[in-house]
Amino acid sequence: MNYVYLLRCADGTLYCGWTTDPEGRVRAHNSGRGAKYTRSRLPVELVYTEAYENRRQALSREWHLKRLSRQEKLALINRFSTESPDTVHRLPAASGSQKPSPRPSGTEAEDG
Repeated sequence: MNYVYLLRCADGTLYCGWTTDPEGRVRAHNSGRGAKYTRSRLPVELVYTEAYENRRQALSREWHLKRLSRQEKLALINRFSTESPDTVHRLPAASGSQKPSPRPSGTEAEDG
């Protein structure tokens, strides 16, 4: 299984990534072996996950999540915040080959 995840960093920013082991990846981030972005913003907290059957689907979803605004990411997190933190969200794969309109590219995380 492949997962897309959102972390909340100690400074309140959000970080998006993908992995095959969400808990292990959070441990790696918190030990300073994660992404460069999170190393100076420890500790991080896993706030959202989605599961996908294959890497291609997960990477595609990661690409889409990184282009959401901070407000859109927070709304996604809040929509599922009443569930157990261990809940993994499984969303259906996008149908067809419709591509979303591109948003300005930036860093993986957003300040705010």
